[in-house]
Amino acid sequence: MAKKYEVGEVVTGKVTGIQPYGAFVALDEQTQGLVHISEITYGFVKDVADYLKIGDEIQVKILDVDENSDKISLSTRALQVAPPQKKKEQPRKTLQDHVNENDANGFKSLKEKLKDWIEQSGH
Repeated sequence: MAKKYEVGEVVTGKVTGIQPYGAFVALDEQTQGLVHISEITYGFVKDVADYLKIGDEIQVKILDVDENSDKISLSTRALQVAPPQKKKEQPRKTLQDHVNENDANGFKSLKEKLKDWIEQSGH
């Protein structure tokens, strides 16, 4: 690596190759990094070529620098605004969630009437 790249740094690079798993980006004459398919954008990416083309000048954020292997992990997604989270649906309330036998006057009077009815029926 000619220049020392730091994790978190945002740099401009040129797309030099497209693979099914991501895009290679030249950061300078001697340094190349990879934008993995999962770091291209938010959401599902089926084909890297739908988002990047060889020769594109793009801004990337450095996610990781492995000095042993000289591999640099890059991201374009990290420079984008995250889409709003979908609200998780509230669980549906059932009738039992709404009714409390101890609170409802209607149930008390039914319980009392039930006793009377049983007595009247002779059981």
